[in-house]
Amino acid sequence: MTSPLSLPCDGCGQPASPTHLAQRLQRLEWTTRYRSVHIQALLLGGIAPEADAAFLYCPEGNYQGEAANLLDALRISRAGRSADAILTEFQKRGLFLTHVLECPLEPGTTPSAAQQFLEKQLPFVIARIRRSLKPKRLVLFSRELAAVAEKFTQASLGSRVFTGPYGPLALDGVPSESEMEEFRRALPTGSVP
Repeated sequence: MTSPLSLPCDGCGQPASPTHLAQRLQRLEWTTRYRSVHIQALLLGGIAPEADAAFLYCPEGNYQGEAANLLDALRISRAGRSADAILTEFQKRGLFLTHVLECPLEPGTTPSAAQQFLEKQLPFVIARIRRSLKPKRLVLFSRELAAVAEKFTQASLGSRVFTGPYGPLALDGVPSESEMEEFRRALPTGSVP
């Protein structure tokens, strides 16, 4: 008996099981609904968070982790508001969020394998930014992008690339108030009240 063919996922390069593909398609559906036509700032993370609650576009609205950090840094209030109202405000500010690896890492993926997946996806992400997304500015906000950040500045994207003074702005962990302020300064006027 032959084993089923496992092709790499187009969003992350990892081997794609049916479950992996189903989750990818679900997150694409959630994200597409809030994509701005004219992207003022593309917020680019390294690896999509595993938990749906940490994935900004999750319609449940119980934001945690990365999603909560981004909303706090943007000063978008969550108290008593629906996920749709929050994400509509995010969209109206001309912001769009994506990751180099659009899927969470599969269990057991080593840090070195994760870095290889990031580097392998870079040409596809750079092409997507240049040809499809076309943001006015690109804001790198993940420590995971530290090793590849320079490749974005060298890529002739047609948009300005913003990082912090020491590399990508670290909002994927537990950011300090100074890190959140640095992030706010990287965004276009009007994106943060």
